[in-house]
Amino acid sequence: MYSVPAEADINALLGHRFAGGNYRLEHWENVLLTGCTGADLLPDGLAHPVALFHLPITGSGTSIAEMFALGQAESDLSIMIESYDWEIFEPLREEQDYRVEGCIASAERCNEGEREYDRIQFVFDVSEEGRPVARSTITWHYTRNTL
Repeated sequence: MYSVPAEADINALLGHRFAGGNYRLEHWENVLLTGCTGADLLPDGLAHPVALFHLPITGSGTSIAEMFALGQAESDLSIMIESYDWEIFEPLREEQDYRVEGCIASAERCNEGEREYDRIQFVFDVSEEGRPVARSTITWHYTRNTL
């Protein structure tokens, strides 16, 4: 039987930092990602913004599975998406090396009537030679007592 993690364990996630790392969006990858959106390939090596779905997560040295585990998800189906916020300060380009840093910006237990969940917000910063290029802010709800 699954037990709800202690609220203190969830709160302690605040400030957790991922290892960080580098990521290069390859041309073939951009072609596949762009094709999945039904759009035409952008000119001059511009990357489709949908790359911000996985580039920050993989580039920072984590995975969706690790993010689920950090919040002690009951199951893969217990995660509810509150939002994905993508800020692009410079165009993303294929075949370009980016530095990615990530952390947990907030972690809290929420109660809404009979519904209890943990709200965890991840922030990933993408930079090139120290200049900010993009930021991805992912907010998920870890629903509890759904099994």
